[in-house]
Amino acid sequence: MYETFEHTADLGLRIKAADLPTLFSEAGRGLTSIIVANVDQVRPVRAVNIVLPSAPLDELFFDWLTEILYVFESEHLLLTEFEVSIENTGLKAVARGEPVDESRHWLEHEIKAVTYHGLKVEQTADGYLAEVIVDI
Repeated sequence: MYETFEHTADLGLRIKAADLPTLFSEAGRGLTSIIVANVDQVRPVRAVNIVLPSAPLDELFFDWLTEILYVFESEHLLLTEFEVSIENTGLKAVARGEPVDESRHWLEHEIKAVTYHGLKVEQTADGYLAEVIVDI
């Protein structure tokens, strides 16, 4: 589950999940939902492999979201479905989505950057909780 929250001129993203792969997957979808208002209309027709080296969990989370934003900015791909695997060697994922189609996708916010401000990823009694602020 993900939700957004207001943060001065920025926007926050809070994610709760039972396990790390789900946390990262929901965070990716949540980030895309900030970019496009009708995220459910994005079809998983193109796959992108994402591989990130091992890092502390909060840094890996930051790198993950930054990579999704990079794919959007460089290839104009909206990614909404994620198969994530996290091991000692790092993160491997297959992300699926489609190129922006302005006749079908309602672009909502331009994300300038994922920030370290307020970044947290922590284990809870129910699984995991993450919060991140994006500069819009």
